[in-house]
Amino acid sequence: MATRPTFTHRPPKRGVIGPFSARQLLLAAGSVIVAVVALVAVTTPLGSTGTGPPPPGASQYIFASPTEGLRVGALAPELNAKDANGNAAPLIDINGNPIRLADLRGKGVWINFWASWCPPCQQETPILREVSNMYRDRGVVLVAIQVQETADAGQRYAERYDLRYTIGADVTGSVFRAYRVYGLPTQFFIDANGVIRSVVQGPLTRASAIANVEAILPAASASPARTSESPAPS
Repeated sequence: MATRPTFTHRPPKRGVIGPFSARQLLLAAGSVIVAVVALVAVTTPLGSTGTGPPPPGASQYIFASPTEGLRVGALAPELNAKDANGNAAPLIDINGNPIRLADLRGKGVWINFWASWCPPCQQETPILREVSNMYRDRGVVLVAIQVQETADAGQRYAERYDLRYTIGADVTGSVFRAYRVYGLPTQFFIDANGVIRSVVQGPLTRASAIANVEAILPAASASPARTSESPAPS
């Protein structure tokens, strides 16, 4: 009786796509994803979501134990920094000009302590830019005090986001300490007589920024009386 031949050849395994197995495809996809994430991390500035500054929404960046700060109703301290010899000197803006509260008497002053590396400060930038532009001709000055960074860093940030408000370089952090700030951003709203009218810990919304600025408008520029629907200063 004839013996049937034994077939040892097996058909080749079929891949998910052509000759590639599911495992090979998953490994390839993972490599692509890692490469894309790395590229984005290298090329995207911290906090950036597009060509302009990112939208608001983050909370305050806390880096010290909260302490009792300056009181509402107190006279705001002068913006004195320290020079290389430790002597008091006016805070200097990124263009090399001195910033003195005494020179701003008669105007409302909005002080914003910030840093270019601080995500909530970055996210608040569009609001500062918009609201300061709205009230520049109505007697309100925004002084954004950059904490422990060089004037060059502030200049680059201002150019990148087309910022026209005053940016002071508090390189030694002496103004920051005089105002007893423990987180960024921190805001002080000062009236035309140099008196602190409100303090805000953390970033502002557009509505709260406008409400606080309206409260320090010089008398000649003050808006009509608020309605019951108008936001109150925070």
